[in-house]
Amino acid sequence: MPIRIVLVQPQIPPNTGNIARTCAATNTELHLVGPLGFELSDRYLKRAGLDYWPYVDLHYHPDIKDFQAVHQQKGGRLLGFSVRGSKNYLDCQYQEDDWLLFGCETAGLPPNILEACDDKVYIAMSQPKVRSLNLSVSVTIGLFEARRQLGYQQ
Repeated sequence: MPIRIVLVQPQIPPNTGNIARTCAATNTELHLVGPLGFELSDRYLKRAGLDYWPYVDLHYHPDIKDFQAVHQQKGGRLLGFSVRGSKNYLDCQYQEDDWLLFGCETAGLPPNILEACDDKVYIAMSQPKVRSLNLSVSVTIGLFEARRQLGYQQ
């Protein structure tokens, strides 16, 4: 099973829509873990995803326990992306069955979920006064580095 993207409690519809478009373009599963800060029918979510929604392999989990049950069944490492990570995303050795987890825009991954991750990675930033990158940018950076390492050329 190829890399999967997991958004835990995303709050901003256009971010999730942009991520969905990236997942559609790369044929990457997108897992949304609730509670969400919006309805899946939100017009801003739909607009950001454009007309690519039919190509998104979307999986909705109402809560973290539901997601954990699916993860346990399918296997693979959980890689938590966080400003509190201990390994640069460029130094991570990605594997085919990894799950890349990203938290909500305002708070990141909850500590209990981050602790459950097999590895905690961060995206280095040069300006110390900038706390974080936009969620959709972070997902794209992590996903494309994993794809590069795994040899996905298309």
